[in-house]
Amino acid sequence: MRHVIYVFGNPLLKEDSLPLKLLPRLRKEFPDIDFVELDPSDNIHELGKELIILDTVQGIRKVEIIENTDSIETGKAYSLHDFDLGQNLKLMKKLELIERIRIIGIPMGMNKNEAIEQVRIILQNLFSK
Repeated sequence: MRHVIYVFGNPLLKEDSLPLKLLPRLRKEFPDIDFVELDPSDNIHELGKELIILDTVQGIRKVEIIENTDSIETGKAYSLHDFDLGQNLKLMKKLELIERIRIIGIPMGMNKNEAIEQVRIILQNLFSK
């Protein structure tokens, strides 16, 4: 069974681009995993009932897996431009469009080499079971 990890990030924002910068190495080191780049406005609920996401997360110190959508902090949305991935995931979970979410969160501002090492360990642990 091939695994799919959905990767989010904004190449125009330094603090939100690290997941995208890791993709070439991750694809090379994990050829059996499909890393698919997405935008938060994409129809994520059409991807399946279980999602694994790689994204930048504010307020963490090391790469970690986040499974509880209640722990995702979101700001107020005044327009659709303010509707971010966290709000989208919470809404889909509440509507039972998805059953399980695992976010591999990368801290903002983390060094690229440190991030790749920590993501590698998480992926090995996640898929060695």
